[in-house]
Amino acid sequence: MNTDALAGLCSAGISHQLAEERSLWESRDTDPRAREELTNRYLPFARRLAGHYRNNLESFDDLFQVASVGLVNAINRYDPTNGTPFRAFAAPTIHGELKRYFRDRIWLVKVPRGLQEEIQTLDATTDELSAELHRAPTDSEIGARSNLGENQIDRARSAKSNRVPTSMDLPVDEEGNSRGERCGSTDPGFRLVEDSDEIRRAMETLGDTERLVLRLRFIDEMTQAEIAERIGFSQMHVSRLIRRSITAVTAFMEEQAY
Repeated sequence: MNTDALAGLCSAGISHQLAEERSLWESRDTDPRAREELTNRYLPFARRLAGHYRNNLESFDDLFQVASVGLVNAINRYDPTNGTPFRAFAAPTIHGELKRYFRDRIWLVKVPRGLQEEIQTLDATTDELSAELHRAPTDSEIGARSNLGENQIDRARSAKSNRVPTSMDLPVDEEGNSRGERCGSTDPGFRLVEDSDEIRRAMETLGDTERLVLRLRFIDEMTQAEIAERIGFSQMHVSRLIRRSITAVTAFMEEQAY
């Protein structure tokens, strides 16, 4: 078969395909089978666009599903009489659906919408330049292509790496220690709370006078002479009350410890 004959067959095949697709668009709103056929024809196109957003954090199946939703929306809205190829019409709709997915659903740490868009621009530009240069692009090359400044690139890169918080319970070393165990420490206030509770219960075993004397001495920080004048006892009697009360409180706490 010569070249002219082969070209003629290809041209005839393309013409037949276009005519068939035109018929599908005409039947889109009345024949569910036509809508299904159009969807199946362009699913590979939606899959390819979803692949531009592939990363290590999101399932590609989820991305493909989102892109498929965008494809169905585009099929519903497309007007075949306006002369625009369907792929050119559908691409912005599918991209928009994927960007909304990233913006609204997968961010565990909420960041401003503008920063999310900078991350999308950074990712798309990096992928594009990597394919062209066959290496990782520099920040200056990314900035020249995307119009992102150096600070914007650093900010977008940092936000992307921290948008999913790391669990404090995950092991971070060979011994199985978690991040929380390495970063945290025991609050000394816990022991103070326990001691305060024990002292409160021990104080309840004392009489009203003993509790008053201890409160005036150790909380109000009054001297024994001031306490004696306050309650009408001698200073020596106040001293004996304090010593006897402390002994009783200490004995009670030691008994509770066992």
